[in-house]
Amino acid sequence: MSRRPVNPARRLADGGSIPFVGSAHSKSRSSPLLSVILLAVGAVLLIGYLYSGSGKTAIEKEALSKVEGVVSCTLEVQRALPVLKKAYGDSMLKVLHVGPETCSVVSKLLKEEDTEAWGVEPYDLDDADANCRSLVRKGIVRVADIKFPLPYRAKSFSLVIVSDAVDYLSPKYLNRTLPELARVSVDGVVIFAGYPGQHRAKVSELSKFGRPAKLRSSTWWIRYFLQNSLEENEVAAKKFDQASVKRSYKPVCQVFHLKSYH
Repeated sequence: MSRRPVNPARRLADGGSIPFVGSAHSKSRSSPLLSVILLAVGAVLLIGYLYSGSGKTAIEKEALSKVEGVVSCTLEVQRALPVLKKAYGDSMLKVLHVGPETCSVVSKLLKEEDTEAWGVEPYDLDDADANCRSLVRKGIVRVADIKFPLPYRAKSFSLVIVSDAVDYLSPKYLNRTLPELARVSVDGVVIFAGYPGQHRAKVSELSKFGRPAKLRSSTWWIRYFLQNSLEENEVAAKKFDQASVKRSYKPVCQVFHLKSYH
């Protein structure tokens, strides 16, 4: 779940982006003029590459940096939004997203017609862009420790979507967080969780997350839900599966549909 921007220097070191630069070094006996020309062409290509990257939106850059070497369930939520709309219908009109990089999900939801969206960022926002800082100032996005009660009344949202967050919680804190997510929702909770074996937080990020991701199997999650009286939303799960087939959508994360508390 790295937020580091793509490093052009590293791409060059890998030898993939600017082939002309590598060829200039390999032909040490070429004429000085040819070497200068090749280096100049390489510089022009590099500038063009960087310029084309600068045209991406902040959300696109955020998403690209997140998936550099890791699996991002928050990015997966954005891919799954059309399928979620088919499965949940009007329940997608008032949504709370909980997870890292929530600003990217909230921004995308707010672009949808007749959709209200809020977000909870469980970690720091030191590297947030201008759009994200604006969402925080307006109170749309909040920074909150999800191991404690959420700052919302019961049934404040029609649907709660959580991603890249519960994987970092021990069972002790899951026992607090998941009931809270169910408490503030009306029509259910959708959890996007990683599969065992997927690469997640790097060593340099462990200080932010507090612990490495604990990627659990579907069997573990289902047993946990049953032990804690969290019921599957079978109707929504079936609609989600049907919409996924029609759209040829295959999630890279596990997706669980839970009922709210009534």
